[in-house]
Amino acid sequence: MMRDRRVGVLVGSWAVFSVSVFGQVAAQAADCPGHPDAIGTSRTIVVDPRAHPRLGTMQYSETLPLRDHEVVLTFDDGPLPKNSNQVLQILADQCVKAIFFTIGEQAVANPEGVRKLAAAGHTIGTHSQTHPLNLPKMSLEKATKQIDDGFASTEKALSDPSVVAPFFRFPGLNRSDAAEAYLASKGIQVWSTDFLADDWHRISPARVYDLAIKRLEAKGKGILLLHDIQARTVGALPNILHDLKARGYRIVNVVPATAEQPATPTDSQDWQLYPPSESVPIAHWPKVPSFAFAPEAQGMIAPEISDLDNPDGKLLSSAQSIVRAKRQGLPLPTEALWPRLAELPVEAASITLPVPAQSLFEMPDEHAAFRSSSPPHVAVAEEPEERGKGRRGRGGRARVVHASHGAAKHQVHASGAARKPVRVASLKKRRS
Repeated sequence: MMRDRRVGVLVGSWAVFSVSVFGQVAAQAADCPGHPDAIGTSRTIVVDPRAHPRLGTMQYSETLPLRDHEVVLTFDDGPLPKNSNQVLQILADQCVKAIFFTIGEQAVANPEGVRKLAAAGHTIGTHSQTHPLNLPKMSLEKATKQIDDGFASTEKALSDPSVVAPFFRFPGLNRSDAAEAYLASKGIQVWSTDFLADDWHRISPARVYDLAIKRLEAKGKGILLLHDIQARTVGALPNILHDLKARGYRIVNVVPATAEQPATPTDSQDWQLYPPSESVPIAHWPKVPSFAFAPEAQGMIAPEISDLDNPDGKLLSSAQSIVRAKRQGLPLPTEALWPRLAELPVEAASITLPVPAQSLFEMPDEHAAFRSSSPPHVAVAEEPEERGKGRRGRGGRARVVHASHGAAKHQVHASGAARKPVRVASLKKRRS
């Protein structure tokens, strides 16, 4: 109930504050004293948190209704005097308005920093009490306490607590369904982001600048998340603002709607990062149908005996039973229309596989001479013994003579009608 009363007072008091903000923004955007090259703030969007409870395409389907080349600057984790004060001065020199998401403990430790935000006309949201990165794992009671205490600590730092906007960003963007539902029930808008500059990492200011510009150029517009407590952000911010103006970008501020200041008129498609165009076709994936499944315990329904159309309730489990049933005139189960086995005629088998002809196994005539030819004969002739010596000529070895086709000088002619066998003499040495 206490939180509901705070939200009601906050929304009601935002009317007076938003009027002064609009006047300041209009003057500062047109004229930034001492800084003629300032980028300024081009306009202010009024949003209804209950109509659009979650923003930022990094996590949600909707984002702010920005036009092409419009940017909203947001800063987390402050206030921290050393760096947050420098960020405020850079923004003041450029007449830029931004949204700051403060941590409750930081607001308690540095309430003057929260008051400086309000005095400069920036929008103030909250970022939990202690920045717990495990908020989704907390119980709902602990998570809601983090949210409520963050708002209470930030409001306590201001003379007018209603200046705090009903805007909230999860620590580390670590959301949960239960926490989102709680915030929506309180009329608090959840802010994610459209792109980051990674300024919480240990990188150089030049790298922060480079990531911010490249990612913005890739999207063309959107919400940029930065951290006012980081020195590297302080070093990168002047170059970011200078380059935004050089590239034709415009800064936009955002405030919550009130009874006196209604929300900026928009269409539903304006809350998409890339609204559909009539000239550009868009492919849509088909939606997955939702099937109604039966409970697992029910399982498949087994057929009953009566489903078989058998009067006596007995199963026809053999051919004999079927024949007996036909004779008795009992109704039989209807033959299935599909599938049926196709029967092939037996006589077609001989046509399918013909017997090979005998001529396939005959050898051509050109090989007849090869079949009738006989293998060459090998004759062994004995070397004559040399006279007057105690050994055979040429080492006492027998000479082998081959008879081959067309080699007449090696043929051995037979002198008689029948060839006598040739005996090979012993090759042993004779003793003298």
